[in-house]
Amino acid sequence: MINQTFSSYSATNPTLELDDSNASLPKFISWRQNWLVLVAAVFLVSVPVFIEAPLVRSLPVFSILMTAFWVWLSVRLMSRPQTHLWGDLLFGFSWTWFTGSIYWGWLRWEPIWHLPIEALGLPFALWCLTKNWGKVGNWFYLGSLFGTVLTDIYFYLVDLMPYWRQIMRISPEGASQILQNALTQVQNPWGQGWAVILAVILAVVGTGSLLNKESHWYAFGGAVLSTILVDSLFLLAAALA
Repeated sequence: MINQTFSSYSATNPTLELDDSNASLPKFISWRQNWLVLVAAVFLVSVPVFIEAPLVRSLPVFSILMTAFWVWLSVRLMSRPQTHLWGDLLFGFSWTWFTGSIYWGWLRWEPIWHLPIEALGLPFALWCLTKNWGKVGNWFYLGSLFGTVLTDIYFYLVDLMPYWRQIMRISPEGASQILQNALTQVQNPWGQGWAVILAVILAVVGTGSLLNKESHWYAFGGAVLSTILVDSLFLLAAALA
């Protein structure tokens, strides 16, 4: 009897381990996918700063027409189950590219238009979310817009808008002194204090969204957290100017 029981346990135990392994596999795939979405969101917010910005200054019409390509590519990707997620994310990116092309191509000299133009896609994004469509891309767009709002608030609070206007009216080669003056403007308790407060808000909102184990929250969190990265790079550029 004892031998029979032992042999029965030995035979069934590997099956139990295999079932546990199979159960954990979807969780691993979901975890990996979410973190890939996070990395992609950070990439899609950060890279346009270095690619779209110089492109739109010299070829604004071409830049805005590229939106059609992003939309076409996103729709193609969404038409396939294997790539639907990435098409969804790219669709949200197309909004940030479109609004960025409009503002930085024709209206960059006046910062007061920055938020209204960047928010052009907001009604559509909210409407899509009420229909439960394109959650990853639309939450990415909302995260990017949230970061833009906080950055612009900081510019208003520490009175950096005059420097914005100046730097948009000169060539990149002549921007060094203006960047130095802008950096001096924020090197005081008021500027440093608000920088810390807004950075903490971005960090809390960004990391807090990652507690939700769904891809669209990782897209939102990645877009929010990338704001800290982009703003830090601008600060570094000003310090090195």
